[in-house]
Order: sequence, then C-alpha cells, then structure tokens
Amino acid sequence: MITGLDHVVVLVADLDAAVASYQTLFGCEPSWRSRGEGAATVLFTLPNTTLELMAPAGDGETAARIRAVLVAQGEGLASLCFRTDDITKMHRRLDRVALKPDAIAVIESHDLDGRGVLSWKRTRAATDATRGVRQFFLELTRPRPWSTVSRTAPVIGLDHIVVATQDPERAAALYGARLGLDMALDRSHPDWGQLMFFRCGDLIVEIMHRPDATAEPTRDKLWGLSWRVADAEATRARLVAASVDVSEIRNGRKPGTRVMSLRGGSCGVPALLVERTAKA
Repeated sequence: MITGLDHVVVLVADLDAAVASYQTLFGCEPSWRSRGEGAATVLFTLPNTTLELMAPAGDGETAARIRAVLVAQGEGLASLCFRTDDITKMHRRLDRVALKPDAIAVIESHDLDGRGVLSWKRTRAATDATRGVRQFFLELTRPRPWSTVSRTAPVIGLDHIVVATQDPERAAALYGARLGLDMALDRSHPDWGQLMFFRCGDLIVEIMHRPDATAEPTRDKLWGLSWRVADAEATRARLVAASVDVSEIRNGRKPGTRVMSLRGGSCGVPALLVERTAKA
C-alpha cells in the first residue's frame, strides 16, 4: 500500500538562507519553487525522496500556523508524507485502522520557474492517532523533476529518517501493523537504547527509544535525517571547503557503513551522512 517516503517537510524562517544551505549540503539545485495559501516552498528531489523547505509567506491561516510553530519550536522537521499508488485504498486502510484520515483532496502546484504544474491526491491522518507526528499520504499524477547536480560528490538519496519515541511498543504497532511497513531489524544496546528499522521503499524509517523522563510518553517526535553519499572523503572535502562544520569520518553502527555528522547547515535538523562500504 505504501510504496515509499514521498517527502519530508522542514519549516524554516528564512527560505533563501535555507535553500542556500541545502544547495551546499546536497550539491544540487532546487527542482521546484512555489508559493500560495500562506506558504512559500522549495523542493529538492533526489532519486528516492524529496525534501520540502517551507516558510511563511504573507498572511492567512497557514502563514500564521507556520509562524507559531517556528516561535514555539524553531526550525526543523515538521511532517512526513508517504507515497502510495492508490490513494483510495490507502484512505480505506487508514480509516480501518482508526487513523481517522481527512477526506481526499486534489492539490495543484505551479512552479515559479516555469517547469509546469504538478498535481496529486492527498489525505492526512489525525495527528492524535499518529502519536503527534504529522503524516500525509499522497498519490502523484506524474513524477517530480529531479534536482540537477551542480557540485562534485553530491548527496545521492535519503538513507533513513529517525523518529524518537518513549513508547516503542505502540510506535512499532503504528508503523508496522497499522501502516503496513515491514520491520527489518530490532536492536538494543545499553549505550544508545532500542532501535527498530522499518523498510519504506528503498530507505528506512528508524524508531529510536532512549528513556527520557522529560519527554511526553504519548507523543513521538521527528528527530533527524541520514543522507547517502557515494564517497565520504570527497563529500567531506567539498563541505569543509564550503565552511560547513562536519565531523571526521567514522565507522557506523551498521556493519559496512561509514558516517559523519553535520554540526550545522541543516536548518535545525540533526543530520548524518552515510557511505555504504559493503552489503551488511
């Protein structure tokens, strides 16, 4: 039913600055720009998903809501959108598993740079039923244009998105039994807690549990993103030359991976760059 992670939304206060940051990070250009209903958006579309940067624009309910979130929480991940090839069947499933979906809406977006019109059908699950994480479900009428690579050693896709939870059993039930994602691995470690990995297309939705007495036990949180690179040394050299604060390369927790952490330049989103050196 779910065929992949269509896109993730990052709310930002300064859209131009955010676009410049992700142009540097990804090594590619925006693929779509649009404006309407109180929001301005820019898309970066990679081979397996899209990053949507969204900022308030003008007045109206949407602009006011975005500004309120930015004041309360700052810039960062705001929602995720799963892709489906049949929105009607997806809507029936969401209703059947008590996720209380909105009525299906038909949406259009006009590119400000003259790349045409995109349209899609969309529904949203009730946020109180998805443990506080805003989740949309979308059927595109045609594929989005990809971002054009403009620098060496670019980011080549999303590896995984991390969702933090204080109730791993209920989170597993949501993403596995109710949404129908396949659990690939369940790991626990005294140093970094419990990690559950759910396949979503060719990337992973990772559920992370680290006990935190200050966190709300009934609400999960979109926590961070891990991006794939083909050559860790070359990507790191490019980012360092562009004055991006990035860690040294180290072995990842997953066998056959090397990783480096971003310490800025991702608009409040904790971010990791991952090179897969061998098949685990």
